[in-house]
Amino acid sequence: MSPPCRHLVVVLGDQLDPQSSAFDGFDATRDRVWMCEAAEESTHVWSSQQRIVQFLAAMRHFAAALRERGLPIDYQTLREGGLADALGEAVARWRPQRVRLTWPGDWRVLQALRLAVGDTPLDLLEDRHFFCSTERFARHARGRRSLRLESFYREMRREHGVLMDGDGPCGGVWNLDGENRAAFGAQGPGFLPPPARFEPDALTAEVIALVRARFGDHPGQAEPFGWPVTRAQALQAMRQFIDERLAHFGHWQDAMWGGEPWLYHAQLSAALNLKLLHPRELVAAAEGAWRAGRVPLASAEGFIRQILGWREYVRGVYWLKMPAYADHNALDARRALPAWYWSGDTPMRCLSDAIGQTLRHGYAHHIQRLMVTGLFALLYGVEPKQVHAWYLSVYVDAVEWVELPNTLGMSQYADGGLLASKPYIATGRYIERMSDHCRGCRFDPGQRTGERACPFTTLYWDFLVRHAARFAAHPRLAPQLRHLDRIGPEERAAIAARAAWVRAGGLG
Repeated sequence: MSPPCRHLVVVLGDQLDPQSSAFDGFDATRDRVWMCEAAEESTHVWSSQQRIVQFLAAMRHFAAALRERGLPIDYQTLREGGLADALGEAVARWRPQRVRLTWPGDWRVLQALRLAVGDTPLDLLEDRHFFCSTERFARHARGRRSLRLESFYREMRREHGVLMDGDGPCGGVWNLDGENRAAFGAQGPGFLPPPARFEPDALTAEVIALVRARFGDHPGQAEPFGWPVTRAQALQAMRQFIDERLAHFGHWQDAMWGGEPWLYHAQLSAALNLKLLHPRELVAAAEGAWRAGRVPLASAEGFIRQILGWREYVRGVYWLKMPAYADHNALDARRALPAWYWSGDTPMRCLSDAIGQTLRHGYAHHIQRLMVTGLFALLYGVEPKQVHAWYLSVYVDAVEWVELPNTLGMSQYADGGLLASKPYIATGRYIERMSDHCRGCRFDPGQRTGERACPFTTLYWDFLVRHAARFAAHPRLAPQLRHLDRIGPEERAAIAARAAWVRAGGLG
């Protein structure tokens, strides 16, 4: 039996920050770090190979960095079972006086680890990675009839002095989204700066081989793999984005183009969510680039809104409303996720492209998630938990605190409007306007019935018919619903028949 230690410091796979609260007061002569690669974390949802490689490679590099600093570490390489059983064994082995853990990003993990430590005192410590603590968000939410990003975002801007000119916002307005919704047009994006991709070193190559052998039946593929897995790589990726793509990010942030997965997006969310980067340094870098005259205010503000605004907001909602939040299904959606979400094998070019790149790279940008894969699932009527499980499975940046509210609240409107003020629904015309996907596609986004009708367009009108009573008095959907008055019974029946064909497997 090992000699007892003072503190057993638990570091989870999304807590790869040596400055985190769990390390406060660490004494290498009396304390020990514990990390574990538990197979259950890759199988409780059927995680993609890219996502598994990202987590395991980053964990192993972080552990190596701790060892170089002389910190004693009990690192459990891939083992069957869950984190809770492994932690229980570690507590029995090391007999710590206390277990220390920075607040996890997953309700399920938090409850399991609380039970795993038994009678050993557990110190649950605030996660300093965020601008807004869970307590601070609870104060913001207290007494409000509804939660909205805009009021929260303005509070954060004022509180942290970000993009402020005295008491007011830089440029005189808080929100510059109106300047940030351009499409590339017929000419396409033209020259694009290359993304920050990193050749796997020996440690990452070892993880790739492990994942191919152990999780080879999981979605997607382990290679090519180029995500940052160290702090140094994450900083390089951040600098490259600020220097080469941020100036154009805002204007084109909603645009899509076939075969171009990266465009002007940052691809930094995985590094942020694993804690290889701190949001404060990223926000400061974006604001500094604007103040130096290197990027337009609209690009800096649009990017900062995603970090300081939306990212902090969804985390606050998650911890305020869990665990009940995960069971919300306000639209009573009960259908199964189409099987081709796991292959991309569908004749719809927009979905095939978004899902294909997701399985190759573990990545799709926010409009592909919200207005392609998410929109189709919403209109189709997929059970929200199944959509949630898919997003948590396939994306390298997916940690439940950020993924679940984005999926159930923003994408699927399953919380009935708590997170977002309206369901984000559109016909295929939106995708036609924002991308080149409709060129050469066998479906016509302008048709809602008939053999060439775009499934997005058909399902959009079917959605409005099915939910007309629910949203009749909704101030933001009422104008869309009024268009139903021009559709007679015969065409409504044709819409319903075409929607039934889509749901019966007409797309693959």
